[in-house]
Amino acid sequence: MYKVRNIIFDFDGTLADTAPLIIATMQAAIRELDLPLRTNEECRALIGLRLEDIPAALWPGLPDLSARYAAAYRRIFDEIKHQLHVTLFPGVSETLRCLKADGINMAIASSRSHGSLVEYVGGFDMSGYFGMLIGGNDVDNGKPAPDPVIKILNTLGWNAADTLVVGDAAVDILMGRSAGTVTCGVTYGNGTPQALAEAGADFIIDRFVDIIGCLGK
Repeated sequence: MYKVRNIIFDFDGTLADTAPLIIATMQAAIRELDLPLRTNEECRALIGLRLEDIPAALWPGLPDLSARYAAAYRRIFDEIKHQLHVTLFPGVSETLRCLKADGINMAIASSRSHGSLVEYVGGFDMSGYFGMLIGGNDVDNGKPAPDPVIKILNTLGWNAADTLVVGDAAVDILMGRSAGTVTCGVTYGNGTPQALAEAGADFIIDRFVDIIGCLGK
């Protein structure tokens, strides 16, 4: 028997539908750097990794491209981010409000940069829900390493056994499991139910509001 007191959310693909913007930016960076082309689905499958970790996954045989790719991505992202509208997934605002009212502590562990994460969370007027925001540049090792979750647990004094990690990608589930938390995969984002199951998610849900049923007793 368990009772969730704390929730750590992924951002992209879990709280907000950022895939069109991210994929467009990835494809523009690939073209600018004259790299071997990749499909939108190949790009989508890597949403959740830090920018610096993406080139090795897309082009494992090429020399280290992490710095060049990350720099191009960030510049292009800043140029086009206002052209493609980012929205929260259905039920996110209402469910966060309910969780807050029920005394659930919440934080975000994202692979996007800390500054970008703060900008989006503030833009959606959600800052008051979260006790801590961790971006990809706030830790030495990004997802699927447990570092983002461990940093939140240690800083806020949370117990792993009382904490639920929620994300749309296998790397989110692996991160949570490595840190000893309960894990929940969401199917409406960028990952697949099969990938979430293979990663060992304790729960897999199709709607954000269904998180309520994962809190235990």
